[in-house]
Amino acid sequence: MTEQTLDDQDPEQAEAQPDPLDELRREKDAVQDRLLRTAAEFDNYRKRVERERRDLADYMKADILAELLPILDNFERAMQTSTGGETEPLRKGVELIHRQMVEFLRKRGVTPIDALGADFDPNFHQAVIHEPSPSHREGEVIEELQRGYMVGDKLLRPAMVKVAKGA
Repeated sequence: MTEQTLDDQDPEQAEAQPDPLDELRREKDAVQDRLLRTAAEFDNYRKRVERERRDLADYMKADILAELLPILDNFERAMQTSTGGETEPLRKGVELIHRQMVEFLRKRGVTPIDALGADFDPNFHQAVIHEPSPSHREGEVIEELQRGYMVGDKLLRPAMVKVAKGA
């Protein structure tokens, strides 16, 4: 028996055997592709978690601010009482607390909805009374029964309003 050298091999037989270097390159490309996909999936996961965290924080902020609004309403009602006499120092104290609360809400992005005189918009107003009014146009808000508020561009509470209807 004679030993065959690489030069003595049949060219067809040499081509049939896979080149180990080509196979390693394909394997490296597959591993690199999986690595890139995994990195992209992780980046998307990180962004989604951050977005969900932000959304939850915004929801919690809006929920807490909405719970403060009835307290603000009560301060406004207290300020509408008659003035004078022995209750004047109490009234001034209520006004001071009211101003502080309004400033607190303003710093957190809460703004009142200007409803009076505006056209009724179900996205911002809740109509509780419809009243014929010849001096107002159809659908005009003629009285604000409870102030509405926004936080940023999100509705915190709709304004409860009285709306003019046609005669």
